[in-house]
Amino acid sequence: MLRPDHALRASPILELPSVSHYSGPLFARPDAEALLAARDAGAGTWTGSLDLGRSIDTAAFEADVWRWRDHSYPYPSGLKDRTIYHWDGDEFAPVARFAGSLIKLVPTEWGAPTFEIDGIKMLPTSKESPLEDARRKVALVEPRGRVVLDTCGGLGYFAACCLEAGVARIQSFEKNANVLWLRTLNPWSPDPGAATSGGRLQLEHADVAQAITQIADASIDALLHDPPRFGIAGELYSQAFYGQLARVLRRGGRMFHYTGSPNKLTSGRDVPREVAKRLEQAGFTAQLALDGVLAVRR
Repeated sequence: MLRPDHALRASPILELPSVSHYSGPLFARPDAEALLAARDAGAGTWTGSLDLGRSIDTAAFEADVWRWRDHSYPYPSGLKDRTIYHWDGDEFAPVARFAGSLIKLVPTEWGAPTFEIDGIKMLPTSKESPLEDARRKVALVEPRGRVVLDTCGGLGYFAACCLEAGVARIQSFEKNANVLWLRTLNPWSPDPGAATSGGRLQLEHADVAQAITQIADASIDALLHDPPRFGIAGELYSQAFYGQLARVLRRGGRMFHYTGSPNKLTSGRDVPREVAKRLEQAGFTAQLALDGVLAVRR
């Protein structure tokens, strides 16, 4: 059973790199309902995914518990839509935290989840998987064999796609400690300590607006910049910050800057073109691409 206030309790700040990835069951309401339906139909086992589509496995039914990977769990109940649950040692709890704002992992039809902060979806998921969306953007900067800076790591989908594409090294920053916690529970988020990462992913809990000043000139081959929207993190759209991006990126290096496509009629602004103009002033050649700006360091 779920305590009513479970998703809203404040949680302690986590520090890197001591937190390892979660390996227990993880599911949304439809997965739990499929498991319970198999039990109620008299089946002895259920085969399905307990890691948001990353793999298929089998759970065995007993009278009061079900078993999976040599562990026993109570049958889930009281689950809500648009919520992902994990085993916290006592119960199946939402992958959500409240610390000034509610942040939660949200299931998608694609398997790989998105996340929300106070109900605002942080990744596009209406037409394709957020991982596939990230893959198309990462391809624009051609990461194979290169050193990449990932300014705002989020769930790590840019990093995952860079690793998949053969990046030499990717340095990723994430300011929000609770987003880092979501990453440890999301099986689609790359684990810096995993053998598959090969030591190529360096993830730091830091504000890139400050941390970038410690990165050496022209030491980065490619850039991925996926900041929160302008109203939340205006400093990451500033001329001063773009100057820092130009400083650390080698000449000829590529950058994809996500801007989204805010409605000019309601916002009164053309954010992508504003961004492209500022990047030009900072020393880039810029053009609109996908839902952002592709820029090359002059």
